[in-house]
Amino acid sequence: MPSLLSSAPARRALRPVTARIDRRIERALSQRARSQKPQVTRGDLAAVQTELAELRAESGRLRETLGQAEQRLYAMELLLGRDGRGAGDRLPRKSQIMELCRQITEVTGHTKPYAQVALAYRTLVELELRGVGRLAGSTSNILGKLTTTPLLAPPDGTVLEIGTLYGLFSGGLARQLARQGIEADLTIVDPLADIQLQPDRARFGSDPSGSPVSETVARTNLRLAGVDPARLRLHRGFSTDPEVQKAVSDRSYGVVIIDGDHSEEGVRKDLAWAEEITAPGGIVVMDDYGDDGWPGVQAALDGHLAAGGSRLELLGTVSTSAFLRARAAG
Repeated sequence: MPSLLSSAPARRALRPVTARIDRRIERALSQRARSQKPQVTRGDLAAVQTELAELRAESGRLRETLGQAEQRLYAMELLLGRDGRGAGDRLPRKSQIMELCRQITEVTGHTKPYAQVALAYRTLVELELRGVGRLAGSTSNILGKLTTTPLLAPPDGTVLEIGTLYGLFSGGLARQLARQGIEADLTIVDPLADIQLQPDRARFGSDPSGSPVSETVARTNLRLAGVDPARLRLHRGFSTDPEVQKAVSDRSYGVVIIDGDHSEEGVRKDLAWAEEITAPGGIVVMDDYGDDGWPGVQAALDGHLAAGGSRLELLGTVSTSAFLRARAAG
């Protein structure tokens, strides 16, 4: 982490002191020119020395304050920054949050989502600090999903998450749904391999969090998030496996999160399955839509909707997630 004293905020903070010094020098020179004194007097020297002493004391106090702030900033970096997380930071700018609120309003019609976004941020931070591993995705992406999904008022709390990684997102969504008075009943489908997999890419290396991807870790995180084990089904396997689909197609889902195979073919198959199992009025969340790193996601969804006959209506996008609502079958 670069020194706070040499950072742009520090330079801005020190600017009033340096400007004050410049003004005093200019004032002294102006007075000297007007007075046309032939030489500097002892009184002049004493006044300058007094001013310099005051400025040194003020500068010292400011440096001490900035040094304390630097220490606290380092602690914040360990908690939420790249230094401690080993991945992208969780320190959103105000402009990012306000843009997120604007997008959420467009998709949900909720005119003041700021408080819900703030609660979602607290949920995100708490989940990652307490749990093992991390939530996949940018801060804006995760906050968008955690906030928008409950505000769209799904018909019930039956949730299917396709692709969970460490299980942290489902735990967070269950909490966010509870804030809207909706009790979550979670079903999760994931291969839960040792490392994250994507069929159209080389096997990923170790996760930036340093934690293995496993069923044990996922269940631990869900328990730490407060999920009742009696309201959780975790099916190990791929969502495109007919046996897996058969096992979890015993109900309709009020919320379906598609965040598994990111290839165009894989997303297309997940969407076809979502058409069958999403309850009327249910919400389908297509993760990583519009993300340049995963072009197959948008290609698959756009192609699926353009083909016609879909029950899914695109409501809009928030960050890099598309939100759809299912119409009644037929």
